[in-house]
Amino acid sequence: MQVQQFAEIEQEFIERVFRVVWCAVATVDAHNRPRTRVLHPYWEVVDGRPVGWIATGRHTAKAGHLAQNAHVSLAYVGEVAKPVYVECLAEWQDDAASKQHVWDAFKNAAPPMGYDPEPIFKAVDDPDFGILKLTPWRVEVTNYPHGTYVWRG
Repeated sequence: MQVQQFAEIEQEFIERVFRVVWCAVATVDAHNRPRTRVLHPYWEVVDGRPVGWIATGRHTAKAGHLAQNAHVSLAYVGEVAKPVYVECLAEWQDDAASKQHVWDAFKNAAPPMGYDPEPIFKAVDDPDFGILKLTPWRVEVTNYPHGTYVWRG
């Protein structure tokens, strides 16, 4: 079922992604082959729309893939009958304000969503501390057998 406003699925979306935390994220390489890895996005809702953030290494295979194709597909499957799928545009945010925002979001969130990024990235200004902003164009929340709810941004 198509929903018109993200608010119609927002609560269920946030509850699931904050409970599952880790998701499979697929990119496409330079030869148009998919590549999936497990990552830990942080989600918030800004002006009624979902926005995701991933703290990740800035110089990885993922960075090379995104340079060729900035679209990613995320799959959260904490319960097989209640998956969440998110199709996004991923963009590097290299400005100090975005990095600090994401650093603080992860550091201040309650576990399991929250964690201290310092052991991984040393500091906000670490050159390998990369921030990916996820802008969804499609979010699917499934409630088998009761239906699938799809929001398109």
